[in-house]
Amino acid sequence: MRTAQVAEVGGAFRVVERELPEPGRGQVRVTVEACGVCRTDSAFVGGGYPVSFPLVPGHEVAGRIDVVGDDVEDWAPGDRVAVGWFGGHCGRCTACRGGDFIHCARIQVPGWAYPGGFADALVVPSSALARIPDGISAVEAAPMGCAGVATFNGLRHSAARPGDLVAVLGLGGLGHLGVQFAARMGFETVAIARGAAHAEPAARFGAHHYVDSTTTDVAAALTRLGGAAVVLSTVNSSDAMSATVDGLRPRGELVVVGVDPEPVRVSPFQLVPASRTVHGHPSGTARDVEETLRFARLAGVRPVTETVPLEQAGAAYDRMMAGRARYRMVLTTGR
Repeated sequence: MRTAQVAEVGGAFRVVERELPEPGRGQVRVTVEACGVCRTDSAFVGGGYPVSFPLVPGHEVAGRIDVVGDDVEDWAPGDRVAVGWFGGHCGRCTACRGGDFIHCARIQVPGWAYPGGFADALVVPSSALARIPDGISAVEAAPMGCAGVATFNGLRHSAARPGDLVAVLGLGGLGHLGVQFAARMGFETVAIARGAAHAEPAARFGAHHYVDSTTTDVAAALTRLGGAAVVLSTVNSSDAMSATVDGLRPRGELVVVGVDPEPVRVSPFQLVPASRTVHGHPSGTARDVEETLRFARLAGVRPVTETVPLEQAGAAYDRMMAGRARYRMVLTTGR
């Protein structure tokens, strides 16, 4: 089978042939049809995580089960499945023993714990599998395993209720999904991005209001609208996150799903008098991915994607890193 791999930290992608892997006990082999290119892949390629080289990234996988290993129940060859950031859990750590699998101390992220989805096939634990419903293509399903479930979970586990004002900071690979989910969940949705050119797509994705952060004080704009119950931050800019806090209503939440190594600057005076909170939210388990896909099918939420064949993984990765991707880059295998 073909894999798109990197031989060393910061190296270039090369497509090479590998032996087709066989599933072990509790595992299945998935024939990959589509795999998203996520910005977090750059942390793997760049050595930001303790990964092994040669490295096969890819944690936004969609395809079909090919072979089922021993002691696997309820899954069969031909089943359509997605595998996301959550690629399995240990079942033994404190978080797992409490049923909190997404915070497993030894979480098995594809491309980190085992070879990922930049390939014709991969072997995964059966606990990593999410069913893809009819009406969702593999290309549409792939980004939901990370970008989709992160934004969906961040909103549905927040304090916001239908009719509340919810702002989505950023209109990129995560943000365009966050705006769609927020609008379909019944929130009065504000999209915040840089530049007037984003106003039209924001409205198309379902936003009721648009704030251009290059010309408008974001917190003041949110305050004029009554204050946000939730700001879902999908950007990788701590400064942009910090600029939204004063736009939260009392007991409002800044929910962070985009990452930046720089600190978010928030004064206790911004938090304590209004009982505001700032917290992060990870992606979600296989069950969460499945529920994300089901909601997306029912509500008409879809990622906007650019598809590139597996052979051009390096070009797709470079396009994503340069910020030229049209929302989500997805590799296809032709399977």
